[in-house]
Amino acid sequence: MLALSGDFMKVGVSGTLESNDCIITVTKSKELIIEVNSVVYEFFGTQIYNLIEDTLKELNINNVKVVIDDKGALDFTIKSRLITALERLGVL
Repeated sequence: MLALSGDFMKVGVSGTLESNDCIITVTKSKELIIEVNSVVYEFFGTQIYNLIEDTLKELNINNVKVVIDDKGALDFTIKSRLITALERLGVL
């Protein structure tokens, strides 16, 4: 956990930076923020963004910041990494 002005900022992280995987970092936020960094961004950036947004909508979560560093992960990997990061953050 990171100390921030006397409060503690909790972070949920899941994944690796290995090929065909991704690392997802989730923090609480006042609004939904999704940041996609991917080696295949030109081809799949919008699809990755939409997958994260749709998964968060399914889970009724709209107050987090999600940062994904993708190395070519498939959809099911991204979704499972996101859910694990959310559980580690404590919002699920």
